[in-house]
Amino acid sequence: MKQLIGIFIALATLSLWSCSEDDLDPNSIFGGTETGKVPNEFDTWLLENYTTPYNIEFKYRFEDMETDDTYNLVAADYDRSIALAKFTKYLWLESYEELLGPDFIRTYCPRLLFLVGSPAYNTDGSVVLGTAEGGLKITLYNVNSISLTSIDVEQLNYWYFKTMHHEFAHILHQTKNYPTEFNEITPSGYQPTGWVNVNEQQALDMGFVSPYASSETQEDFVEIIAIYVTNTPEYWDNMLSRASEEGRGYINQKLEIVKNYMTTTWGIDLDALRDIVQRRSQEVAQWDVNDLTTLD
Repeated sequence: MKQLIGIFIALATLSLWSCSEDDLDPNSIFGGTETGKVPNEFDTWLLENYTTPYNIEFKYRFEDMETDDTYNLVAADYDRSIALAKFTKYLWLESYEELLGPDFIRTYCPRLLFLVGSPAYNTDGSVVLGTAEGGLKITLYNVNSISLTSIDVEQLNYWYFKTMHHEFAHILHQTKNYPTEFNEITPSGYQPTGWVNVNEQQALDMGFVSPYASSETQEDFVEIIAIYVTNTPEYWDNMLSRASEEGRGYINQKLEIVKNYMTTTWGIDLDALRDIVQRRSQEVAQWDVNDLTTLD
């Protein structure tokens, strides 16, 4: 139970930052390489694969100014940073690009991705999966746990890509709000602090796809998107089958609103996006692990 609560508290840390209404600036904020740093092969690859096509700075070197000093953190391993950079480009950025083209992701994606090697532990023993700041920066933790001898797509989704889809969905609804009728489906179920004591089954029975989704309406909305696209249709159907009849009905009502919003507002067919993400996940699982840190 402590581990489960830790996951939820970690997501609460995400929501603290992700709900900012800061405007997104499409102009580049990068003026070149860091002062005093001689670009290496990875820096050049990042410039060509992140900054130039997507206007994203990908920071893997440890910088105090980018970290939260309340945690005892270590730098991300160089080779594992390369692997995560390749995974992120293929599983996240290029999934949206395949569906919508490069301009969409360049316009709305956070401007900075920052890697930390270790997990961020709270004093109660819970673990932070990641943090997001005003739609501009996402920090990903526990990079040094990535295996360079085998590819675990479930681990990648748990630590990184569910978080990325969650935060990106916040950016979208903060830019163009979703229908308020979503908030009226389970209005009495939201509990800003009490959700940490809700288990998965209880959440499903109340009409939420995760305990954290019951914390508040916006988190409920983006959790549906993140869980929907990072899991197979079989996973989603099995999840619904475990919910009470009432809870299943609520979740289906919410999903209908979410799908309609994504299609009519952003031109995103959520089923098509899920198909792309799932196909790419299967392809990543077949990658040659010997090439994970090879820059090409």
